[in-house]
Amino acid sequence: MIPAPYLLYLGHSTDFVGIKTSRGLAAFRPQDCVGEFRYDDCPLSVGMPRMSIAEGAAAGAKTLVLGVANSGGMMGQALIDDAAAALEAGMHVASGLHQRLRDDPRLVALARAKGLQLFDVRDPPANLKVGNGYARAGHRLLTVGTDCSVGKMYTTLALVTGLRERGVTADFRATGQTGILIAGAGVPVDAVVADFISGAIEQLAPARDDDGWDLIEGQGSLFHPSFAGVSTGLLHGAQPEAIVMCHDPVRTDMRGIPGRALPGLAECIAMNLQVARLTSPEVRAVGICLNTSAMDPAEARAICLKTQDKIGLPCTDPIAFGVNEILDELLCPAPLARSTTAFR
Repeated sequence: MIPAPYLLYLGHSTDFVGIKTSRGLAAFRPQDCVGEFRYDDCPLSVGMPRMSIAEGAAAGAKTLVLGVANSGGMMGQALIDDAAAALEAGMHVASGLHQRLRDDPRLVALARAKGLQLFDVRDPPANLKVGNGYARAGHRLLTVGTDCSVGKMYTTLALVTGLRERGVTADFRATGQTGILIAGAGVPVDAVVADFISGAIEQLAPARDDDGWDLIEGQGSLFHPSFAGVSTGLLHGAQPEAIVMCHDPVRTDMRGIPGRALPGLAECIAMNLQVARLTSPEVRAVGICLNTSAMDPAEARAICLKTQDKIGLPCTDPIAFGVNEILDELLCPAPLARSTTAFR
């Protein structure tokens, strides 16, 4: 476990989506966060007290969490310098970037000299096996998306909370850096060698016979040229009984690929069901979750209702409006979404 409390790193970030790890920890583990570290040219905040590295250490922070992400997951010189400053101040450093902290000799030497640790969250478990696709017991739901960074983790956590409030046993299965930091465990699926992706998810959510649910955090999109391979492996390894589609209704282009439009919701649902049927022939879509954070409440409710009427599945913003209708469909299929013929 990564020692808490945390100082959340925003650095020089200007991309709201790119600070999703810091945002996720601030939202779901606020009790374990003392503040945020950012420069004057960073216009963003996760709602925590702004602190310098020294102030964070004085406030009791034990770990600086590099809660930023960029294309390729590389560490720039400024970030490395800030990580070194945290070590000098007596804090451990945790990162979910693809470039490993342990591969920087300066950070390794500092950590060793200070008796501190470097935590590379994107390290997959050892001894993973390839997937086999054999039917296994248990209830599993996978969140999927029209694009990356559209709210799959938030949706998954909201569904877990909702099931537990109904007295249903439910477990969050994290597959990305933010989810792993929130849950304290998981598989960073985008760091797994391609042949082992489905097997890693079979291991993450093995057979269970307690009538509980594994809620598996999705990654990427089948329609994103950069990340469709990970999304495919997740669908096969999760062997989901149900999927929930996540979407950002104000986004026009695929993240990181200007000019490439997002797929239509019905098209995307149909493709995810088709791919999932390789290992889960009876999979069904049970709802749509929209990220309406950029809309006013009336506009958000209107687009949820419009989408529900158009697609024929319960539709909500899981943070703004909850997930009750989707849980109703999941646990007791309603006429609205009982048929998946339209998505075949």
